[in-house]
Amino acid sequence: MDKLYFAHESAIIDEGCEIGKGTKIWHFSHIMPNCKLGENCNIGQNVVVSPGVVLGKNVKVQNNVSIYTGVTCDDDVFLGPSMVFTNVINPRSAINRKSEYAKTHVGKGASIGANATIVCGHDIGEFAFIGAGTVVTKTIPAYALVVGNPSRQIGWMSEYGHRLEFDDAGLATCTESGQKYQLKDNKVTRIA
Repeated sequence: MDKLYFAHESAIIDEGCEIGKGTKIWHFSHIMPNCKLGENCNIGQNVVVSPGVVLGKNVKVQNNVSIYTGVTCDDDVFLGPSMVFTNVINPRSAINRKSEYAKTHVGKGASIGANATIVCGHDIGEFAFIGAGTVVTKTIPAYALVVGNPSRQIGWMSEYGHRLEFDDAGLATCTESGQKYQLKDNKVTRIA
């Protein structure tokens, strides 16, 4: 039976991986044991996916990304070029801390920009938008737009990736999709 996914001949895929239909794995990437990659993912060039990582459907991983053990990504996540996750809060070369890996969860539809760093143990909410070069040192709420080092929130984003401008009643409409959002108690929800 033919594979239901594509892997470039230079890619290394270890035993025990589950790879969904329509997924593409490009040049010099390494998919390590016991990973789960959903359907229609795109794994760019020179990507490392460490043991036990779980990626949902339609996750786009750009070139030179490292996804370490303890990371899970829901459907439709975008991981920009050369961004990186960490999995140990206080690494030392001479001390083995594999039993201390911290978990990081990236919610559905979130985007993480090029060269961003996600310090382990801090989740990224659904549809959050992490700007290029941002260093995330705390949990990021759903729909939040964050930038800088350390990260700071500067606004809110729609599911289509447009900045939301809320009126005095706490309502906003996405200019592209027409979707409506409500801001209440510093949390955004889509209402239509």
